Formats: sequence, C-alpha cells, structure tokens
Amino acid sequence: MTGNPLRGASYFLRGFGFIFKRSLWRYVMVPLCINVVLFSGLIFLGINQFETFLAWIMPDLPDWLQWLKQPLWVLFTISSLVLVFYTFSIIANIVSSPFNGPLAAAVERAINPDNAAVQKNEKTKLSIIRDIAVSINNEFGKILYMLLCFVPALMLFFIPVINIAAPFVWFLLGAWLLALEYTDYPMANHGINFKDTKKKLREKRLTSMGFGTIVMTATIIPGLNLFVIPAAVAGATIMRVENFADA
Repeated sequence: MTGNPLRGASYFLRGFGFIFKRSLWRYVMVPLCINVVLFSGLIFLGINQFETFLAWIMPDLPDWLQWLKQPLWVLFTISSLVLVFYTFSIIANIVSSPFNGPLAAAVERAINPDNAAVQKNEKTKLSIIRDIAVSINNEFGKILYMLLCFVPALMLFFIPVINIAAPFVWFLLGAWLLALEYTDYPMANHGINFKDTKKKLREKRLTSMGFGTIVMTATIIPGLNLFVIPAAVAGATIMRVENFADA
C-alpha cells in the first residue's frame, strides 16, 4: 500500500482552516443552518409527542408507579441522543450534498485562483435545480453502496472469535467509506465518476485511510461534528489537488 496516513490526516485539518474563509461561508453556513433547524424541529416535535404520551399513560397508572415518569424521561433523552448521533451524518450529508460540489470548486479556486481547473460560472435556475436533484440522487447512491459494504461487516459481530476484530474492521471500513464520500465531490467537478474515484484512492490507500480515519474520529465529537462535512469536503479537495490532479 502506498501513501502516508499522517499526510492524509493533515488534509482534514487544513480543510478545517479553509471553511472559515469569508468567501466560503455561504457554502458552509447555509447547510449548517438547515441541519440545525431541521434537527431542532425534530427534537422539539419528539419532546412534544413524548409529553402527550406521558399525559395519556400516567393517569392510568397506579400511584405506586407514578415514579416511572422521571426514568421514562431519562430513557427518552438517552434514546434521542443516540438516534441523533446515528442519523445526523446521514441526513446532514443529504442536506449538504447540493452545496458540497460548489464548496469543493470554491476551495480549489482559493488554492489556485489564477489557474483553477474548476472555473466559476453563472447558472440558470433550471440548471441549479437539476444539479440539486443530481447531487441528492448521487448521495442516495453512495448511501446504498455504504450499506452494501456495512452489512457483511456487521455479520462479523456474530461470528465467534472473529467478532473480537469486528469493531476495528467496522471503524476502518467507515474511514475508507468517508474518504470516498467526500473525495467524490471534487472528483465529480472534474467529470470523474464514483467508480473511478475508488480506483484513484486505492492508488494511495494509506493517505486516503489517514484522511478517512480523522474524519471518522471527528464525527463522534459533539459540536465538532457540525463542521465535519464542510471541513472534510475542503480537505478532500486539497488532497485531490496535491495527489490526484492528473485524474
């Protein structure tokens, strides 16, 4: 295997610095605000429905079971946090997908403003709507590919002895898939499809895995995970320019 995992990890850190440039804010803040509003609304709806459920069930319980109200709230809170943790990345990627391609192009222009391969161009409303539809469709295609990879990995947890290594396999697979996920955006800007992106990343697998590993780690840190998607797209763009510019 070729590449350097530390170099791969450095791309995410460099990408994190890029997303705070004023010229890139619209590609970062718009999807971020949409995701925050969306999840805040879902959490508020969930709390409201749970309160309705308690108001319906508690009066029918005998007095000696009324103490269950507090443990039920604790259980609901923990369940909500777990649900948000496992669904945030999936939903946030779908919401952000129409912005990630333009973000990758903007980062590439920032890296080399005089000779950027992806030039800024004016688009009609129809073409913008088409691009959004294509981006979302591609995102669902990538999610399907990831599920097909994760199902066999999930089976390892049920095989005696081998299941000891299952968490490590799961983490490494997740790192590889995240590297594919975010590198696909700058690659697509140059007309490279998802299949060819996989081939290119395999050429420098260690670099790709280093990048995916730090992205995977950042997604489990509360607060920081809000900025993982734009930082990963920016970092993947830098990685493409420095390693796969011939693609």
